[in-house]
Amino acid sequence: MSTVAPPRPAPGGGRRGPRRRFSIVGAIGLVLVLAGLSVLGYVAWQYWGTNIVSKQQQAQVREAISEDWKNGTDGKNIGLLRVPRFGKDYEVPIVKGFDPGSLAKGVGFYPKGDLPGELGNFAIAGHRVTHGEPFRDFLKLRKGDRVYVETRTAVFTYVLRNAGDSITVDFTEGWPLQQVPDPALRGEPPTKNVLTMLTCSELFHTDNRNVVVGDLVRIVDKSDPERKIPLPSA
Repeated sequence: MSTVAPPRPAPGGGRRGPRRRFSIVGAIGLVLVLAGLSVLGYVAWQYWGTNIVSKQQQAQVREAISEDWKNGTDGKNIGLLRVPRFGKDYEVPIVKGFDPGSLAKGVGFYPKGDLPGELGNFAIAGHRVTHGEPFRDFLKLRKGDRVYVETRTAVFTYVLRNAGDSITVDFTEGWPLQQVPDPALRGEPPTKNVLTMLTCSELFHTDNRNVVVGDLVRIVDKSDPERKIPLPSA
C-alpha cells in the first residue's frame, strides 16, 4: 500500500497571513484606544486639572498682593476684583497681561489700557471655563450691578451699563479694548473712566467673547474712607 504525503505548506508560512493581518488590526486598535485615552485625558486636564492649578496660583497671587500692600508697594499685580453677583466671597486677583500664563493666575489686565483712576478704559478679561473659571457666572451679570476694584490705595466702584449676555463679539473684535469702548466711537478721546470686562474665547466652547461696560461712580481712599475723591474727567 502506498501512502500519499500531505501537501507541503506554500512558501511564506501557510497560516501566517491571517495571523499577521490579525496582529496589524490589533495594533491599530491599540493605537486608537491609546489616542482616545489621550484625548480624554487632555479634556479632563483642561476642564478639571487647570482649575485646580489656577486656584492654587490665585491664592499665591492674593498672598503676594497682601504682602506688597503691607510693605507699601504696588508690586507687579493690579489689585483685587470683587463682584457681588458672583457671590459674597468672590475675590480674584487682577494680574497684568492677556497671555495664557497671566489668565491662569486670575483676571488679566490689558497692558495697553488705562488703570483705575485714570481717564479711559480699564479693560480686564477672564475665563468662563478652565483655568480657575473666574468669569464662570459672567452671563448672570445684570445692568446696574456693582463691580469693585481694590488697589493698594483705593477702592473703585463701577456700575454696569449692560447685562453679561447682551453683547457678544468675535474674539478678533478690538473695540472693547479702545479707550472709549464703543464701536461707533473708534479713535475718539476718552471723557470718562470706565471698566470693560471680557470673557476669553474658550477651548471646546466658543470663539466669541461676552462684554460688559461699567462707569466709575465712586472712589474711596483707603487711608481716609470718609474723604471723597473726585472722579476723573476730561
